[in-house]
Amino acid sequence: MSQKPTFDYDYIVIGSGAGGSPAASILASAGKKVAVVEKSTFGGESPNWGDVPTGFLTHALNVYQTAKDAAKFGLRTNSVGYNYPSLLSWKDKVVKRTGAGGNRYYYEKQGISVFAGNAHFLSPNEIAINRRHLSARKFLIATGSDWQIPEIPGLSAVSCHTPKTIFSLKRPPKTMFIVGAGATALELAHIFSTLGTKVYVAEKSPRILSTFDPEVSALVTNDAKNRNISILARTKIIAIQKSSIQKRVTFLQGRIEKSVRVDEILIADQQLPATDLGLENAGVKYTENGILVNSYLQTSARHIFAAGNVTDANIQTHTALAQSRIAAHNLLHNNKIKFNDSPRLQVAFTQPEIAQIGMNEYDCKVKGISAKIAIVPLTTTVRSNITDQRIGFVKLIVDKKRVVVGGTIAGPHASDMAAELALAVRHKITSEELASTPHCFTSWSEAVRIAAGKLL
Repeated sequence: MSQKPTFDYDYIVIGSGAGGSPAASILASAGKKVAVVEKSTFGGESPNWGDVPTGFLTHALNVYQTAKDAAKFGLRTNSVGYNYPSLLSWKDKVVKRTGAGGNRYYYEKQGISVFAGNAHFLSPNEIAINRRHLSARKFLIATGSDWQIPEIPGLSAVSCHTPKTIFSLKRPPKTMFIVGAGATALELAHIFSTLGTKVYVAEKSPRILSTFDPEVSALVTNDAKNRNISILARTKIIAIQKSSIQKRVTFLQGRIEKSVRVDEILIADQQLPATDLGLENAGVKYTENGILVNSYLQTSARHIFAAGNVTDANIQTHTALAQSRIAAHNLLHNNKIKFNDSPRLQVAFTQPEIAQIGMNEYDCKVKGISAKIAIVPLTTTVRSNITDQRIGFVKLIVDKKRVVVGGTIAGPHASDMAAELALAVRHKITSEELASTPHCFTSWSEAVRIAAGKLL
């Protein structure tokens, strides 16, 4: 009779961010022997330098901007200002309140063993961390992704920041050049421009926020002119040099060479999955786009699962958290659940906020769905009149049976309003059902009702 092999742990979770943390807690609460390995900051991106701290700064600076704009209502707000060190110390308080931010004790108090260092697979069931060997019956890889520093001549000779380090600055710079124009780049552009920084946003492709609808790109590009943000689309950066205490960025726009001098450079263009783990030794297949998983989040090695940005650098925190919970279930049980990410939800906490749900027009074309579309500006709502916030729209897409298949919301609280459309798409609700559902007359969500009404 062959003996069952014995392992140090039932489960080892590599990475303590959104893809790893929920799973580690679920596995530990099921009474299993669990270890978590983290190579940098406990809690990962979201609570430490991602959407929690930037979310706070976006909120605080919206309040600041709203107060400044409220003078027209007859409020005396001319002397509103800010104290940057105080803003940063409140940001640190918000990070601490998450519980997980930079905190290994968060895991230890759940009975989870914690190891700090780089995990490297030696074989399918064994990893090394700082010369220490650990074995487990099953693994979850949730190492996330890292910001890529692009190959730009001269960049390595000057100091630059990524979203991970940008808030280590003691004061907002007078000028900043941002490489990249996705959601994170634009969120940071809005934060710093509200603080008074002149911001340049450079993007190779013809439009910013390229994973969102063209209407979104146009809206944010137009609005940037009022916010001290220069959008440089179709731009290739060809050189960066030191220029006394500043940096000179030289770029091609079309065929015209231009340059600007700035105090700081922020690289927020591309994230690549963190796959440098000796995956070959464990028989785990991956590409430069991440670890390959099936619909149960299982890798090519059946006892190893993966969740979060290590499987796709472009997914957002809500998807990584959902994957982590499904992976935990599938690690524990034989009756595996498929990960259902329908409808795809992506959000940008820009000014205004953007939320895109389900399919867009291009997806409909590819799938041969004859779509009908309604776009209503936010100015059709009473709420827009009441608040004098006039920038934004709701766009709804329905199929030939008038079932809602997708939508985009641009405006205040878009991230909150997105849930209604996500529910509509997931449960195949028609535009008629959406239009006849009660919506508060003076709320932003009235725009959803109006858009649905146009599709009747």
